[in-house]
Amino acid sequence: MKLSRALLTVLALSSTASAATYTVKPGDTLYSIAKATGVDAPTLMKLNKLGSSTIQVGQKLSTGGNAPSAARPVQAAPAPVARSAGSAYVRAAASNFLGIRYALGGTGRGGIDCSGYTMNVFRQLGINLPRTAAAQWRVGSPVSRRDLRAGDLVFFNTMGRTASHVGIYMGDGMMANANSYHGRTVIEPLFSNAYWASRYDGARRVLN
Repeated sequence: MKLSRALLTVLALSSTASAATYTVKPGDTLYSIAKATGVDAPTLMKLNKLGSSTIQVGQKLSTGGNAPSAARPVQAAPAPVARSAGSAYVRAAASNFLGIRYALGGTGRGGIDCSGYTMNVFRQLGINLPRTAAAQWRVGSPVSRRDLRAGDLVFFNTMGRTASHVGIYMGDGMMANANSYHGRTVIEPLFSNAYWASRYDGARRVLN
């Protein structure tokens, strides 16, 4: 039986009103998708039952809303939402590399050093950092101690020179870093730790 033109129109409209999805493209990260869709990263993970921030090219992600139409263009997310999504995703990305053995010069899961750790974490955010802590000290913009937020790079003088060690500020006075003393990547106190507080050089923001 042929469908009437009116019924076909109704079906087309129903399809338009279905839940919106996003197809992952090469180079996408959960954070970049959150910024593009206006849906924060934790919500995307919950909607799609993701156990981690790892996504695959071609994967279809539900964004939880209605599919956009020509009459209602997608609006850019306001800055506070983007910052909130970034903070949550930084924590998730940093956690993906916790517990890895410390190895000077290492950049992988078999062994990693401080700048290798930050480089891997930020690669998940779509940001390519230089290889060394000293080079990372020269990227982004400076941030005062009182304005620190999750995702800022924090630097220390541990070898008699500026920025010989780097970590990632996680919020609430905590830092994630590849720690040679502990022998692995850890999250630990920052300013309440006398060792780090006395060697603190400053911070740089590369995630806006």
